Amino acid sequence: MVRSRKSSANKSTFQKVLDKLNPQTLFAREPPAPKQRRIYINKPYPASELGPKGKVPKGSRYPSSQSITSKYTVVSFLPRNLIEQFRRVANIFFLGIAILQFFPKFATVSPGLVILPLLAVTIITAVKDGYEDVKRHQSDKAINHSVVHVLTGPDVLNTNPMKKKTKTFVRGIKLPKSKRHRARKAQEREAWEMTVLDDLPSDEQAERSRRAQEVDGQWRAVVDAENDIETVENDEDDADKPRVGWKRTFWEDVRVGDFVKIYNDESFPADIVICATSEEEDVAYVETKGLDGETNLKSRHAVGGLDHVRSAQACSKAEFELECDIPDVDLYKLNAAVILPTGEKYPIDADMTLLRGCVLRNTAWVIGVVMYTGSDSKIILNSGETPSKRSRVERQMNPQVLFSICLLGIAGIICGVIDHFHEKKYFSLNAYWTLYDDQSDDNPVINGVFTFLNSLITFQNIIPISLYISIEFVRTAQAALIYYDDDIKYQKTGRRTTARSWNLSDDLGQIEYVFSDKTGTLTQNLMVFQQCSIGGVVYTGDGKQVVGALNSEVTEGPGSKPFHDSTTNLDSTAGQPEDQEEPSKPKKESIPRFHADAIDQILEDDQSDQFHRISSFFKNLALCHTALASEAEDGTMEYMAQSPDEAALVQAAADVGFVFRGKDRNIIKMTSPHSDQVDEFELLNVLEFTSARKRMSVILRKLDDSGKLFLLIKGADNVIFDRLAPGNDRLKDKTSQDLEYFASEGLRTLCLGYRAISEVEFAEWSKDYNEASTSLDDREGKVAEVAARIEHSLTLLGASAIEDKLQDGVPEAIADLKRAGIKVWVATGDKLETAISIGYSASLLEKDTNLIVIRGGAYGTPNSAYEQIKSAIEQFFGQDIVSKAGSHPPGVLPRSVPPTSSFQPKKESTSVGGYSLVIEGSALTHTFLEEWTQDLLLELSTRCDTVICCRVSPLQKAQIVRLIKDNIGAMTLAIGDGANDVSMIQAADIGVGISGEEGLQAVNSSDYAIAQFRYLSRLLFVHGHWSYIRNANMILNFFYKNIVGVAVLFFFQIYCGWSTTYAYDYVYLLLWNVAWTLFPVIAIGLFDRDLNDDDLMNLPELYNRGREGKYFGFKRYLYFVFEGTLQSAIIFFIIIFTYDVTTARSDGYDVFLYEFSTVMVIGAVVVCNEFHGITTTAWTWISGASIAIGPVLLWIFVAIYAILPPNLMLSYSYGMDHYLFQSGIFWLGTFFVIVVALMPRYISQAFKEIINPTDIDIIRAARKINRPIELYEGEETHDINDVSYYQNPYNLDSSMDLSAVTRESLIPDSDSMVSLAPLRRTVTSGSLIDMSTGLTTSASGTGYDFSSEEGGGVAGRRRSQLYLASLLGGRGNTITRRFKSRQEQLKAEALGRALASTSEDKQDTPRERSGTFSSLKLKAGNILSSGSLVHDSEDQQRQANGNTPTTSEPLSPVYPSHPLSPGSMQGFDPYASSSRFHPQHHQQSHQSEEGSIRKDDGIDEDGMYMAI
Repeated sequence: MVRSRKSSANKSTFQKVLDKLNPQTLFAREPPAPKQRRIYINKPYPASELGPKGKVPKGSRYPSSQSITSKYTVVSFLPRNLIEQFRRVANIFFLGIAILQFFPKFATVSPGLVILPLLAVTIITAVKDGYEDVKRHQSDKAINHSVVHVLTGPDVLNTNPMKKKTKTFVRGIKLPKSKRHRARKAQEREAWEMTVLDDLPSDEQAERSRRAQEVDGQWRAVVDAENDIETVENDEDDADKPRVGWKRTFWEDVRVGDFVKIYNDESFPADIVICATSEEEDVAYVETKGLDGETNLKSRHAVGGLDHVRSAQACSKAEFELECDIPDVDLYKLNAAVILPTGEKYPIDADMTLLRGCVLRNTAWVIGVVMYTGSDSKIILNSGETPSKRSRVERQMNPQVLFSICLLGIAGIICGVIDHFHEKKYFSLNAYWTLYDDQSDDNPVINGVFTFLNSLITFQNIIPISLYISIEFVRTAQAALIYYDDDIKYQKTGRRTTARSWNLSDDLGQIEYVFSDKTGTLTQNLMVFQQCSIGGVVYTGDGKQVVGALNSEVTEGPGSKPFHDSTTNLDSTAGQPEDQEEPSKPKKESIPRFHADAIDQILEDDQSDQFHRISSFFKNLALCHTALASEAEDGTMEYMAQSPDEAALVQAAADVGFVFRGKDRNIIKMTSPHSDQVDEFELLNVLEFTSARKRMSVILRKLDDSGKLFLLIKGADNVIFDRLAPGNDRLKDKTSQDLEYFASEGLRTLCLGYRAISEVEFAEWSKDYNEASTSLDDREGKVAEVAARIEHSLTLLGASAIEDKLQDGVPEAIADLKRAGIKVWVATGDKLETAISIGYSASLLEKDTNLIVIRGGAYGTPNSAYEQIKSAIEQFFGQDIVSKAGSHPPGVLPRSVPPTSSFQPKKESTSVGGYSLVIEGSALTHTFLEEWTQDLLLELSTRCDTVICCRVSPLQKAQIVRLIKDNIGAMTLAIGDGANDVSMIQAADIGVGISGEEGLQAVNSSDYAIAQFRYLSRLLFVHGHWSYIRNANMILNFFYKNIVGVAVLFFFQIYCGWSTTYAYDYVYLLLWNVAWTLFPVIAIGLFDRDLNDDDLMNLPELYNRGREGKYFGFKRYLYFVFEGTLQSAIIFFIIIFTYDVTTARSDGYDVFLYEFSTVMVIGAVVVCNEFHGITTTAWTWISGASIAIGPVLLWIFVAIYAILPPNLMLSYSYGMDHYLFQSGIFWLGTFFVIVVALMPRYISQAFKEIINPTDIDIIRAARKINRPIELYEGEETHDINDVSYYQNPYNLDSSMDLSAVTRESLIPDSDSMVSLAPLRRTVTSGSLIDMSTGLTTSASGTGYDFSSEEGGGVAGRRRSQLYLASLLGGRGNTITRRFKSRQEQLKAEALGRALASTSEDKQDTPRERSGTFSSLKLKAGNILSSGSLVHDSEDQQRQANGNTPTTSEPLSPVYPSHPLSPGSMQGFDPYASSSRFHPQHHQQSHQSEEGSIRKDDGIDEDGMYMAI
């Protein structure tokens, strides 16, 4: 069930006050009121816009281009940091106590000494916070000092008002500099400010660029003169005048209204309106993955009225105005206009702008005008301010501290009230010590108040101030342990996992939701052409070097230049922060190429029919696309495509030898392996992809003697199959089988076809197409209708299969997160089909998962998001949930629905695989604007196993995180690698940045930085688990030991008239938290661990207790308080009774106060240290030494302190050694109270571990007793950096015996630690329910189509790679497995089918299996008592079943990775059950049925393949 939604009304008054004191809101700058703007280009600022005093109003000034992610400045650091620190209740308490002791009436020691601990805590914390913020300042400086070329000259006028920028990153304060430093900077500035003039010859400009590089090596030289120099004629008289040109300028100095010139591969410093570009028709190509996460290129074009502004000279003379709308967070919406002096007005939309966060690609240069800067730019509007995050443990400590303060107050009230009545009673009896107790400042009433205040000082140690210093120290050490963990160090680049926020380590052990980006986080941005089916034959890449084909490079994705930004990107010219490393891009040779020996052999014989089929297939790939090509100096072809998979298809054709050589206007050039000539084709039409068409096609004319016309098409299989000509049935069936095989591999599939077109048909069709494309009424519908009229009677060529390569270990990591009970959500800017496709590949979705798709619009419109979500809840989870929602639409009353005990889905629903939600960004837009829709989305999403959000903006990513974080209070983690993930990272409790391809902004804004997604599992399961247990145990032990020390003082008040007298010497109390009891709790925080890292990684289910917050909370705090009180009572009353009923003196005198209280101190210190030892789970020599240090120091101190003479130090303990160490009561009493006090804890802990052990207790016991036996039989511990493990985790051998394995032996126990999805799943796939249309289709049977990427991307259908795992059960049912070769994969699949067929009709019965947690729990008592790993009752049960155990069984894995041992299937032929999956079978069938294929499948004997 969903946890109840939080309400502000339920918050306590104290919590509301703390919320108001949140530094993030206190120091936040109030944004100016939204206002439309008018930007004046080379025109004076109008007087009508000025204020009454002739000054520009503050609200009319535009923000600077500075990017500031830091929290503090020199001015704000002290107040803001103090407010942050004094949000801790304990700090406020100790400040009050320190102030109180400045009054002589309440002083115990020097006031300066009293306040010293508080000062130490605040100073240490401030230094840590300041160091973290200095790193943020360094990152900001690297970004703000990136370079851009800005127009400069005498005629350039920019009067648009700007706000002042931050000076030296300190608002209003300029830091002093030495003379030498100023001189060096002046020299650098002289070269830096050299202007790129329009009329400089290329050799002079090159020289100036070289000089600029020599002076300031960190900046890139001015771009190549060939692209940068613009010829301008100047009069000789003007030779000495300043000239117009492009000046190298820092990003932070860019102003609204500036003309800027951006060069290829450079980032945009602001939101810019395009004036002109280097390309024809003023088109520019941009990469937006840092903004919306999409890897495909987008085309942008210039504003129509500004196409004449193509040079610096023209820019300096241009005069116009920009009328802009209010800055908006919507990335795809922009309303603006250009107003020329003539009054002409040209509209500006999003396609005419370059947004900060994007990179210019495949375009030499772009000239534009700055429209929005700094906080007004869309990327920063979608980002949030750097939050002040506090860990959940620290937040939970506040009520515990408050409760301790309440205990302190109660103790003080008791002392004050009883002291008042005592004094009043004895004053009436004229007791001598009540003399003069009738004064205004000395009477029973006021003395009772003074006693209350004195008791606060006496018992102040109940609040452990040293705890906060210890926490900071321990967390710093934990951050270092994370940094130096080589298992989460990326060996290729040397990047280590870095903790950028040191105070959140324990939150890593409590994560409930993980929100992940897709592009660059889960995937490598690397599409690889893996296989293809041509003429019914499957060809698989063999990984060999491509020989004979022209070298080419796909620069669209992994080959593209790395992109950096702060709130947007960090340009490659910018210096990197000291603690960060430059992201590396894949080398050309590291990008996989497609090669198959079988294809090479066939291409050598140009007389065979298969030669023509293969040639036509790859010619289709080389010609049917919208990619761009450029040839480098070394002959390498670089392809830039609008989608990464389209680039991979063109690349695959080039690898085979069909090289796309570029396009000259409408002439496409291509070379083929069997011809030295360049083939040319005239591009007549491009029928682009739409989500409704699910295909794209081109119409070409071959420029040769024949001049034939033909149509090439590629698209989704169902779309292509429906348009095939009669006679393709046999080839269609074979290709369909191959598509099933590709889909089972998780590959993106695509079908290819063609048809010849006559001149008459094309002429008639072209006329209709032109009319449709120029129609103003329903243009898209008419174009689609006309296009369909020519896309028919197709000849099928085959199918392609592309792998969207995930990062190594991503499926395993996600599967482990799900095993740990963590819900994983993916938020991406990709289209719906692409997101679903990646979900299957990454093990986020499983084969039998039922997908609920939500699209929808605003409430009140047909098919609104509200109605779709409501229908989904009612259909799959019950109507009562809707009626119980927190809010309802206006005018709609909640319906009264009888309560249901459990969810009962409709009969037609298939709920075997659970439900996953897929929701589009358009639906989220309306959802977050409508509170009632948001409530329903919360109910639906929390009931689904997985949620995928597609086409979302950066702001929506943050809103998704807050939906869960704020409403159900779950602990959230967000992970991403780009600037578009910053808002999500900042909104989550824990933000993790991946230092990957998209720059370092995600890292700069994160709390933890990792290099690969797979490291997240170790970060959570090992370091998070350890940190949470260590910190929780340390904090609780801190409270415990302070309760022990203070409770002894409180019990003593019974014997001292409640006068708040100290029971023992104050020095013992002063050193209580410094020396006597400090070391064991620090050792717990640094070195304690319940299990080793291998166990935690191999059993993610052990993470559950931390995720549920079982290790720390108010109940555990109360238990430790109770134990501390109980043990202190045992210590005090046994010692006081012993010394009271008899005397320890041989002379018969009564004992002195400090004589028996010193015994109490020694007993209490030893008990506390031993108690810490009992609560420690990992005993090492360090923990043993830490437990001994305190008591040893105390004994030494007591002995030395007792012999110090009074003339050296005034002490009431002088001579105590004579009475203590010679007394039998001292020795007997000390050891007696230690044993008696610790006995309850020891017995209760032993009883719990034996009678009611946790899963961790069982594993620890098994490890301890049977140390040589591996718990995880068949699953070897692997290095997380070992890529070969992810490629071949099964390590299957060809000699497997099917008879040695039964299905029941492979099914894990259903009573394992965490309730996973059903283990005995059916082989049938799940369903996809589109709530916008009501249609239900097979989620993985029909696959996904051509609609993955915007503008013509290719997304084939994908299936989960879990076919074998879903049949075998065990750990494999949630983890995508990689195999060393396709042959091994086929063997495993065949084995899975054989197992499924043999057990299809067999009744599955629960079976106890060694290693499952149900069996371990049954054996727990036996394990802990006798050490045996096999229970007697289990032996008897096996004997009754005819299975006699031989020896003790080792504990098997909960989810075995290797259920099939090598060598157990000798003689078994895995291909016998399904030969269609065998690649060799395809080739053999082709050879035996070649004639029938050619005649029966519509392939004419006249050589229609030759038409291409």
